[in-house]
Amino acid sequence: MAYWALVVPAERYAAERLYRYDTLDVPAAGRGAVSPGDGVLLVAAGEPPMVYAAGRVTNAEGGLLIAYTRRSVDAPHPAVGLDPGGGDLVPLREADFGDLAARLAPAADRRSWLVSLDLPIEAESPAEAVRQFWAYVAELGPRELPAFVAPVADELAMQAYVLGARTDLDPEDDEAD
Repeated sequence: MAYWALVVPAERYAAERLYRYDTLDVPAAGRGAVSPGDGVLLVAAGEPPMVYAAGRVTNAEGGLLIAYTRRSVDAPHPAVGLDPGGGDLVPLREADFGDLAARLAPAADRRSWLVSLDLPIEAESPAEAVRQFWAYVAELGPRELPAFVAPVADELAMQAYVLGARTDLDPEDDEAD
């Protein structure tokens, strides 16, 4: 078994923060050097590069398919001692892989959340309102539409999130600017 760091472009990391995927498909990576079962650290490109997940290669035919084993997408840590260089795939020693992977935040206990998206829509029927709703969601998406999140049984703690980050939607704050 070999160990690798895969540098993920900033745009792809942003997508990984928005949607939960079980795997990461990287069509142009690998090129025969990586084998199924190899360990991979996922590093978001940037300054500094940040380790945000670990996984195992499940397929290396024509690219890489990596199954996540541990994620810390919302709390990545600097890739200390790792020089991702200009390439997208960097070999790692087992000890370095273990040290960097151990810094990923442990999985938190799962709990139930209420997540909602409310849009006022004018339409001639309930069915048409639903069609318009899904059209707006597809068009505007998570970059523009706030989702409202609260723990179950604590709706008063509701917070708005845009792009996976908490945001303040208080119109009085806009007037102060």
